[in-house]
Amino acid sequence: MDNIWQDPEILAVALLTIKVSGIATIISIILGIPLGLWLALNEFPGKKLIVSVVNFGMGLPPVVVGLVVSLMLWRYGPLGMLGIMYTSWAMIIAQAVIASPIVAGLSFAAIGSLNPKLRLQLLSLGASKWQANILLIRQAKLGLLAAVMAGFGGVVSEVGASMMVGGNIKGQTRVLTTATVMEVGKGNYDTALALSFILLVVAYGIVAALTYLQNRTAR
Repeated sequence: MDNIWQDPEILAVALLTIKVSGIATIISIILGIPLGLWLALNEFPGKKLIVSVVNFGMGLPPVVVGLVVSLMLWRYGPLGMLGIMYTSWAMIIAQAVIASPIVAGLSFAAIGSLNPKLRLQLLSLGASKWQANILLIRQAKLGLLAAVMAGFGGVVSEVGASMMVGGNIKGQTRVLTTATVMEVGKGNYDTALALSFILLVVAYGIVAALTYLQNRTAR
């Protein structure tokens, strides 16, 4: 058990976990927050349908995402020419697909909870649409940070899609969740417990940093 904490492979797995989930979360922020803002500030035919699709995506089973991404990235799939199946980038894509609806849905709720007259007041005071949107995002910072935390939490703990598109290859696509499942399958419960503890530390560290930022923003 003591040797586990000194194993460089464990450190590499932890760092890859942070890299994959971190990049996937950033992609989900880039896609999700603008979508949530657009849905919250605009009225158009079919809006309810899009909102329902986003809400459905928030609870989309990860294994389904993994299957669809696998079919897209497989050698004979539409994106097979990219040759990224069973790489960390395939895992990033799958996790970004999982996280984006979560970030979008919670961003929509955060911005939608603001006073609807606030944007009109900003525009009437001479702010451009872009400036008004930036100010609205600042007003909804607490909710948006909660959306980011939920998105990260949804992907850092994900195992099904990561296993399907990544393959749990040692030194390439093995992350903390897939490594834990593998060790349990081998009956190495001490190693699995150690990996689980490291995963909890990594997840708590990121969420704690975002929570600190959230509380600082609130003050």
